[in-house]
Amino acid sequence: MKMVLIDGEHYPDVTAWAIKMLGDVCCAVFLGGAEKVGDLNEIERKVGVKVYYRRDYMDAIQQAIMENEVHEVVDLSDEPILTYEDRFRIASFLLANGITYTGADFTFRPKSLLKINKPSLAIIGTGKRVGKTAISGFVARTLKEIAKPAILTMGRGGPEKPEIIKGDRLEITPEFLLRIAGEGKHAASDHFEDALTSRVLTIGCRRCGGGMAGFSFFDVVEEGIKIAERLDNDLIILEGSGATLPAVKADGYVTVVGATQKISFIRGYFGPFRIKLADLIVVTMADLISERKLESIKRAIAKINPEAELHLTKFIPRPLGEVREKRILLIMTANRRGLQKAAYYLEEHYGVEVIGFSGHLSNRKKLIEDMKKFKGYDAVLVELKAAAVDVVTKRALEEGKGVIFMDNEPVNIDGNSLRESILKLGNRILGDRR
Repeated sequence: MKMVLIDGEHYPDVTAWAIKMLGDVCCAVFLGGAEKVGDLNEIERKVGVKVYYRRDYMDAIQQAIMENEVHEVVDLSDEPILTYEDRFRIASFLLANGITYTGADFTFRPKSLLKINKPSLAIIGTGKRVGKTAISGFVARTLKEIAKPAILTMGRGGPEKPEIIKGDRLEITPEFLLRIAGEGKHAASDHFEDALTSRVLTIGCRRCGGGMAGFSFFDVVEEGIKIAERLDNDLIILEGSGATLPAVKADGYVTVVGATQKISFIRGYFGPFRIKLADLIVVTMADLISERKLESIKRAIAKINPEAELHLTKFIPRPLGEVREKRILLIMTANRRGLQKAAYYLEEHYGVEVIGFSGHLSNRKKLIEDMKKFKGYDAVLVELKAAAVDVVTKRALEEGKGVIFMDNEPVNIDGNSLRESILKLGNRILGDRR
């Protein structure tokens, strides 16, 4: 059945005509004021279907879909009653509820969600470079205390056929990754990084294209899930890619919000869709923004999903090898301020000397130029991302330098415990499936 959105800018006989043209309409939600059309009971009589109205139109939409079997919402409203922001808000809510949203020149259709035969947790982001893979690694390391997790990724550089990396058994060295890169594979793909940082089994998949709501155009995630269901792990962690998310019906959701993102990407467009899904919301890099912006992010999230548990975090560097008393060249995807903070932390807590740093890990040309500038270092300390293998590792090993990979560990700055919340969520997911 269809539900329609109507407004007082259209005269009731015109709205009734459009409803008749559509057919199969069960109800309507009235938007805006009724000054032009009079009493709402009279509107309901004229348009011929039940009409819902609340001061906040989202409350009316929610009530209408709860009381009726609605599969599609058709927007018969117009400017200025609904703005672009309003329509994205409506679309986010409807997609989260599996309902198609159609207008005169647009359709937002929810993708069919795969059901998984094992307990599952999806980790999704509101954009790229929000630290989602770092959070996934942390989640997997934490959940190893109560389960045997596996991570399934869907990277843009992932393999054509799902690929298993036994991170719980395999020693992932710079030489090993360089050999993988020499075979024409993307050795810094997410499933390699997850295997390295979490030491759990990972399954790498690929995807291409990302829609506005976050679904991919093509991917091999379903094949990867079938493999994960046959293995001896008892929890599947599904990691999104950038702002794209796996089209699955997970038992729980962690949404990662980058504090350095534009606030409009969080509270507007399809940011609310991703935030509304969450059981747990992790704001990363919260130490790199002003208190004013942080408060704006908190308010926006609370308005969209007040039930979700919120964590404000910063990242600290976690070397995955011995770095003490070494002269280090630090290479990351961070901005200058993030690099400076990481360098200071490493010097204070690991006794290293950071002789230089580069934030151009995703820009091969500038990265090569940066590496040529610095001499006299013992090793590079680098995130396993982008050009970490084919440029950084290759060049460093050719010059007889050491290569040490690093992780970014999330740490609460709000007095809460992300670790405890992840364990609580994991126990709930596992308990629900038992």
